[in-house]
Amino acid sequence: MPKSKYIPKILKYQWKILWFFLITVFLLLNPSANIYFHPVDLAQGLTLSPDSDLPEPPPIPIKITDNDIPQISAEAVLIKDVPSGIVLYSKNSREIYSPASTTKIVTALVALDYYHLDDVLTVQSDNIQGRVMGLVKKEKITFEALLYGMLVHSANDAAYAIAENYPGGLTKFVEKMNDKVIDLGLTNTHLTNPAGFDDKNHFSTAEDLVKVSLYGLNNKLFSKIVSTKRIVVSDVTYSYFHDLINVNELLGKIAGVAGVKTGQTENGGEILISEVKKNDTLVIIAVLKSKERFADTEKLINYIYTNYNWLPLNNLIPTIQAK
Repeated sequence: MPKSKYIPKILKYQWKILWFFLITVFLLLNPSANIYFHPVDLAQGLTLSPDSDLPEPPPIPIKITDNDIPQISAEAVLIKDVPSGIVLYSKNSREIYSPASTTKIVTALVALDYYHLDDVLTVQSDNIQGRVMGLVKKEKITFEALLYGMLVHSANDAAYAIAENYPGGLTKFVEKMNDKVIDLGLTNTHLTNPAGFDDKNHFSTAEDLVKVSLYGLNNKLFSKIVSTKRIVVSDVTYSYFHDLINVNELLGKIAGVAGVKTGQTENGGEILISEVKKNDTLVIIAVLKSKERFADTEKLINYIYTNYNWLPLNNLIPTIQAK
């Protein structure tokens, strides 16, 4: 009978197994031959070398008092230490509410994916309700100016000008907004308009709004705009000037407050997402369905920085020593 055609393959694999076994034994008997091997002195503990490339872990917020959170009017709250990701306080943070003008954060992110700052857009509507920057129909104005109008002044007409100039118009833009919502993992958010008008199918949560705010703050331009207290912009012909004043009353009033976005509608109540940079820490606070968003947020900022200390991780986890 002819030899099986599988015999050479079997012999080939046997040789591979044998070589693997021999190399393994060699490395075990001669560990210094392994370029990935580094001896550990158990007497000195398991510690990283000073020249390690691993990043320093962020300080950890530790509650140092037994004080309770202050009484506030907001129905939903989320407070998060950004570097560590630790939630300092949460109340109804996954419950659905109207996001009002915090919607404009998503509007800005979608627009930034498509437009260039010097793109000139033509205003198509001048009958937009609510807070506006005073755009005139057929006014030609840069995308950058509209971005400031939308994020600083919370101008609804700026949000609609951006959306209506998008390829496919308003409908396509809103579709892209919901695509962005999915991409960012905002699992309890759905949007029907670029400005934040109340609608039964237009909703979000404190958790999702914190997540999208943090994503936006990674963009240097977005971060700069939402921390701008006041600015004047004009159309491209310098025929129309728009004085933009940030709605966030805490900017310049409370030390460390650097943004992010306000919102207010009949169904949504008062909303405020705040970035706080203080004492080498970074905290984000969201209050939804509030009756006094600025007072609520001020109380929460005072509470956090009175009742928490940030300690290096090395102070909390002792070095592992040999027994």
